[in-house]
Amino acid sequence: MNLETFQSYCLAKKGVTEEFPFDNSTLVYKVMGKMFALTGLEKFESINLKSDPEIGAQLREEYASVVPAYHMNKKHWITVLIDGSISDKLLREWIDSSYNLVCQSLTKSHQKELDSL
Repeated sequence: MNLETFQSYCLAKKGVTEEFPFDNSTLVYKVMGKMFALTGLEKFESINLKSDPEIGAQLREEYASVVPAYHMNKKHWITVLIDGSISDKLLREWIDSSYNLVCQSLTKSHQKELDSL
């Protein structure tokens, strides 16, 4: 997966915005104002994704390119190194999972707003 494919995939999801809340080089994707994915804009070397704690632990054990998330809550976030060892299909599944996890945690009013988009 390259940066453009990642961007397109994230932006195709309902209610998603692309932002730079931290600096000019950290690309953040949010659904209804809540982060579900981050990556470097200048160097597309990794993606941070929200993850269920148990699933995140399993992924870190199973894949050498999945590590505790840098600068994030390591219990709820993973970093996936973009080194060619993870298929695009699997990356899309993990992005979907991150998006869905955040959607499930939205307030009822935000969920209703998202459903109406």
